[in-house]
Amino acid sequence: MDSGASSYHICGSIDKNKIMRGNYHGQRYFIKLLAQREFKAVRSILDVMNEVDIASLLSTLSDKELALAFRLIPKDKAAEVFSNMDTSMQTYLVTMFTEKELKELLDDLYMDDTVDMLEELPANLVKRILATVSASDRSMINQLLNYPEDSAGSIMTTEYVDLREEMTVGQAMAHIKKTGIHKETIYTCYITERRKLVGIVSAKDLMTTDDDVPIKDLMETEIISVYTHADQEQVAQLFTKYDLLALPVIDLDGRMVGIVTFDDAMDVMVDEATEDITKMAAINPSEKTYFETSVLQHAKNRIPWLLILMFTSIITGTIITRYENAFAAIPLLVSFIPMLMDTGGNCGSQSSTLIIRGLALNEIRFRDIFKVIFKEFRIALIVSVVLAFANGLRIFLVYHDMKLAVVIGLSLIATVILSKLIGCVLPLAAKKVHLDPAIMAAPLITTL
Repeated sequence: MDSGASSYHICGSIDKNKIMRGNYHGQRYFIKLLAQREFKAVRSILDVMNEVDIASLLSTLSDKELALAFRLIPKDKAAEVFSNMDTSMQTYLVTMFTEKELKELLDDLYMDDTVDMLEELPANLVKRILATVSASDRSMINQLLNYPEDSAGSIMTTEYVDLREEMTVGQAMAHIKKTGIHKETIYTCYITERRKLVGIVSAKDLMTTDDDVPIKDLMETEIISVYTHADQEQVAQLFTKYDLLALPVIDLDGRMVGIVTFDDAMDVMVDEATEDITKMAAINPSEKTYFETSVLQHAKNRIPWLLILMFTSIITGTIITRYENAFAAIPLLVSFIPMLMDTGGNCGSQSSTLIIRGLALNEIRFRDIFKVIFKEFRIALIVSVVLAFANGLRIFLVYHDMKLAVVIGLSLIATVILSKLIGCVLPLAAKKVHLDPAIMAAPLITTL
């Protein structure tokens, strides 16, 4: 048995599974196989791995190893692997590809993946790619690139299965077999008439119905769709609300121009959740990963909000200075200020977090503001009384001063009620004036 066959056997029995699981030693073994030019063994590993896992594995390689390994990926997987790579890897590979390799890759890439890639690549590479594709594809790419950022049009694909009303089930199945290989999804088919969307039919219905049944007898005419300029977050919400696999996108004239698939909707959900998390932490959002973002950029993203919060706290300081005489008479009062401020901030943060979540899931709308205020007021009363009693009891036992315990307890009740009301109102107000409610999160509420 030669060395190539031996390597293949070892990989198939042991190391292949380790590599697929992201095992460190498995990855090192894969790199070793590349270095030893055991291409048969490498290709056998890549042949059985999932496309996403391959992209993750390739991200651990050097540029030279990346170019070599990518060329060993089975042709039917290469485009999907490429679409799952980060921008830096895609940029390097596009730079290294020959014109023939680039054309083959672009032919296999879905249109939405191509557009996503072009949005991130340097201008010189974009020009090279546009020069490689056909005139019709170039026109379609330019059209998709012209849609507003974060709109349904910017994330849709134009590759969907379209049928005609006059078709029978048998004719529709033959059409799908002929063209389906080039479509993003075939699970939902769209019936159009002069480009107007008139109905939808599922692949399940087609496969379980006799061939001579007309499509118009099967199709559903109550269609959930969005316009090209609809916000991508709204699109993602429709997927979760109606459990959709794909969502048709139409223009203002009612003509169907594309579909948004479930995987793209999931990407939007992740992006929106990431953006909300960063805003809730008082950080300007960034589309790059943590390690891709430079130290200077991290600082730039954090400094503006920290400056705002720092100067906002001056309000608190101004209020405190008005009571200097009281603090001079009873110095012990100063020691309770951090507790009151922290408790108020924590209570406000709890309310704002729940309201922000409710707004994100469409459970709460601005018209519910008075219902929200009334509910949070009742919650605040219960919470504040319990906290005031516990803290008042502690003060009485430690300082043996009932008057001080009552004063601090009443202050705590007022602080908690006010904080919870502010915490529930600010996100709703932000939503009303078309700001992201996430900015009214813990850091800002705590400071106020």
